[in-house]
Amino acid sequence: MNVFINDEIAALDDGASVADAVRRFTAHTEGVAVAVNGEVVRRAEWATRLAADDRVEILVATAGG
Repeated sequence: MNVFINDEIAALDDGASVADAVRRFTAHTEGVAVAVNGEVVRRAEWATRLAADDRVEILVATAGG
C-alpha cells in the first residue's frame, strides 16, 4: 500500500504499522514524534495499523544550534 511519509509517497506492506513507517524513515526512535492524518500518535500506540493514503509526519529532534 502507498502512504505519504513527510509528503513523499512510500510503499509499505499491507497492514504496516506506525512503527514500520518510523523504521522506514529513520534508524532510531529516540527524539521522534509522529502524527497520522494530523493526529499525534503516542509511542505506546505505534502498533496502530496504517491504511492506504494515510499521511504520516515524522519529526526527528536534533541537537545543536
